[in-house]
Amino acid sequence: MALDATDHGAVIAFCHEHGVDLVVIGPEAPLVDGLSDSLRAAGVAVFGPSQAAAQLEGSKGFTKDLCARADIPTAGYVRTSSLEEARAALTRFAAPYVLKADGLAAGKGVVIADTLEAAELALADMFGGAFGAAGAQVVIEEFMAGEEASFFALTDGTHIIPFGSAQDHKRVGDGDTGPNTGGMGAYSPVPVLTAALQARVMAEIIEPTVRTLREDGMPYSGVLYAGLMLTAEGPKLIEYNARFGDPECQVLMMRLESDLAAVMLACAEGRLGEVAVALSDETALTVVMAAEGYPGTPEKGGTIALGDAEAGGAKVFHAGTALKDGALVANGGRVLAVSATGASVTEAQARAYAAVDAIDFQSGFCRRDIGQKEVAREAARERG
Repeated sequence: MALDATDHGAVIAFCHEHGVDLVVIGPEAPLVDGLSDSLRAAGVAVFGPSQAAAQLEGSKGFTKDLCARADIPTAGYVRTSSLEEARAALTRFAAPYVLKADGLAAGKGVVIADTLEAAELALADMFGGAFGAAGAQVVIEEFMAGEEASFFALTDGTHIIPFGSAQDHKRVGDGDTGPNTGGMGAYSPVPVLTAALQARVMAEIIEPTVRTLREDGMPYSGVLYAGLMLTAEGPKLIEYNARFGDPECQVLMMRLESDLAAVMLACAEGRLGEVAVALSDETALTVVMAAEGYPGTPEKGGTIALGDAEAGGAKVFHAGTALKDGALVANGGRVLAVSATGASVTEAQARAYAAVDAIDFQSGFCRRDIGQKEVAREAARERG
């Protein structure tokens, strides 16, 4: 049965009719739309934040303002609500310019402009409707130099449990070239996000966020995904997601040794302090296979033959597939997430690409360098 997540009444009726005890809201749009509030009001336990707390992802400006209030390390910024205001604000920053549509834009609402002219053109596009309502306001930020990483934590609004790290690869092309995407691959854990740095992230970013939201009357319940820049001054927050994310979720799930449902239910019921989370020490790496044309207009309908891709222990997660006349076909932009584990990033990468190469997807493509920075560092350590 297909359910429309925007029809809260239909979702609630389905839960009551089928005795659903826990609803896990994966995508960001239903969270920002307040589906979790409607379900909780109907007596259904939910893993996912309230509409108010989901503003952490739904509004870049909301998050930046919270960081300013709670003294959370992040880039300097200005919120703008018109093209004229934004153009004037550019004079307060130096190239490269970081421009972000305030609202939800499927992971594609960020532009890094190398010149003032490029920034002004990007702003014109944003306020001209390139990102729909998401671009009605634009946040301009200072550029932060460093390596990106993501840190995950579970919270019921009071208790907080770390849930691992990952590094996503956002650009569509090898060598981090081309436009931003929703993510072309990831690996977990991230060695450069050391235990000491993770302790700083918890103390300086995650804990103040949870505390401030609770004090503001909008306690956060669910997973907090902190996108970080590891700068010379320490970790700084780039932005938050109010969900596990994709493809980060895949690598975290490949490493998870705990009962995810039990942990999520404890989080939803405010009992997170009663459970523990165990993650494997192995590395997991996932490669996204996308349809030609992505992140623009993807080519749909291309046939896919998985072959023996999972024979070596890899797992193929489906994201944008469909069955047509009994055949598996592409039905979206990011189509498959091919994932594998290993004792190192190098080993996990080799296994993941072996699985990719076993798949016949003629109208698809992928990056061939997922995890390559860490592979190079591992090789350097071996050489001494």
